[in-house]
Amino acid sequence: MYRYDEFDAQFVRQRAEQFRGQVERRLAGELTEDEFKPLRLMNGLYLQLHSYMLRIAIPYGTLNARQVRGLAKIERKYDKSYGHFTTRTNLQLNWVQLPQVPDLLMDLADIEMHGLQTSGNCVRNVTADQFAGATAEEIEDPRPTCEIIRQWSTLHPEFSYLPRKFKIAVGATEQDRAALMIHDLAVQVVKNDKGETGYRVYVGGGLGRTPYLAMEIGSFVPRNDLLAFLEAVLRVYNEAGRRDNIHKARIKILVHAIGVEELRRRVEIEFAEIKQTGAVPLPDEEIKRIFAYFQPPKFETLPDASPEFDASLKANKDFAAWVKQSVHPHKVPGYVSATLTLKPIGDTPGDCSADQMDAIADMMDAFAQPEVRVTHEQNLVFPHLRKKDLFALWQKLVPLELATPNAGLVTDIITCPGLDYCDLANARSITVAQDIAKRFADWDRQRDIGELKIKISGCINACGHHHVGHIGILGVDRKGVENYQILLGGSGAEDASLAEIMGPGFDKDDIVDAVEKVVDLYTERRQDGERFLDTYRRLGAQPFKERLYGAR
Repeated sequence: MYRYDEFDAQFVRQRAEQFRGQVERRLAGELTEDEFKPLRLMNGLYLQLHSYMLRIAIPYGTLNARQVRGLAKIERKYDKSYGHFTTRTNLQLNWVQLPQVPDLLMDLADIEMHGLQTSGNCVRNVTADQFAGATAEEIEDPRPTCEIIRQWSTLHPEFSYLPRKFKIAVGATEQDRAALMIHDLAVQVVKNDKGETGYRVYVGGGLGRTPYLAMEIGSFVPRNDLLAFLEAVLRVYNEAGRRDNIHKARIKILVHAIGVEELRRRVEIEFAEIKQTGAVPLPDEEIKRIFAYFQPPKFETLPDASPEFDASLKANKDFAAWVKQSVHPHKVPGYVSATLTLKPIGDTPGDCSADQMDAIADMMDAFAQPEVRVTHEQNLVFPHLRKKDLFALWQKLVPLELATPNAGLVTDIITCPGLDYCDLANARSITVAQDIAKRFADWDRQRDIGELKIKISGCINACGHHHVGHIGILGVDRKGVENYQILLGGSGAEDASLAEIMGPGFDKDDIVDAVEKVVDLYTERRQDGERFLDTYRRLGAQPFKERLYGAR
């Protein structure tokens, strides 16, 4: 993974010290909240319902053991001994106190972390596939490309004050685990007919009050031209994006206002001008330098079969259930990747305690894990595990509640913080997720249902990705009462689609029953091998509406 150079280390510390002065002026009353707001947001500091919240950047979701231990220490020192992983693979601390934030930022700098560009109208944290560098499916590890984009976009003078926030994801497999199509800009690693590696670029995805899926704007951008092409896209957006209405300022609105063909034409003009007048250089030696930071660990030569693993699988049905849901094939024989779900039944999805973080770091050392990955589904992944070590790992995970065998199942729910924390929310989302998980807690039932992605947002901003849930739930305010709409048929994967609202919402007491009605109809009407999404697409919305609301 990427390590700070001397400039990075100095710069992050300087920014923390600058913010110390700004905090002191705010506490002394020399700055109003309106004057202070843009300063704190540049450092990832939000003012929520009950406290300040700090959002910590985790580029492409990758952490080493030192950083994990450092975050555990920070959670204890400055928060309530836990943090919350988000759908952008960041970590949020929900209870920080303003006078302590400068010291917190300095402690983050000690472990090569910060909150820069986790807020504001700039290029946000760049995300990727959680199995990057480990799966045989990929053309190449997408994280070096993420790092190139991160270095280029950080404090870019032209793109620090965009019309609105700008989110980028990078993928390198046909299977999309990075939700590419719901990003402002998505970069997919591809090969052309000559075997050259380049990028397919998509623009204009996004959720919120006007959800859209991204559209292709470049079918094959050569590697050396990537930054020039991205700069052309951002120039067009910076110049033509709306600044008069915050709800119409995202690039998705521009794309759908002028059309993708017109956007492509404008980007091609800007791209040609950048190439002619001097593009941001991306020479081969710089590409090699950054790719070198992401060299895989030294793998042992192992047989793919493991007698120790097979024996444990046969002897322990709970271990076998966890393996079925949590273990992913690896590109190297004898190795696998394993998901650590942060979704124990009845707890807050995505939360991770300081004690768990310390234990994860200890396991990284014990099982030779150079890094842990954060997924956009609010879970963690050990990417390079020896298969023969899986049972010993699982035994350590169980008492920590990190071995819930529900990855991809009905209780593996994406949830925003909702009205429990967020001042933008209209309804609680955490408690709804907890109630749904309890209703479907029976493991035999979960496995029978199979893959089913539920995603919950507490407001129209869609931080819980409800528009692309197989079952999406949106919390709204109905005359002061929390109300929940059900949406069906969405997907954030390679078969991306936007979910359809079924009809009137349900109150908090009825929403779990409504979800169960939908799931029961699926299990009654599914055909062999169909996932929930397959059955919904085959049947259409009407049978589900009738089950929810009765025949009309």
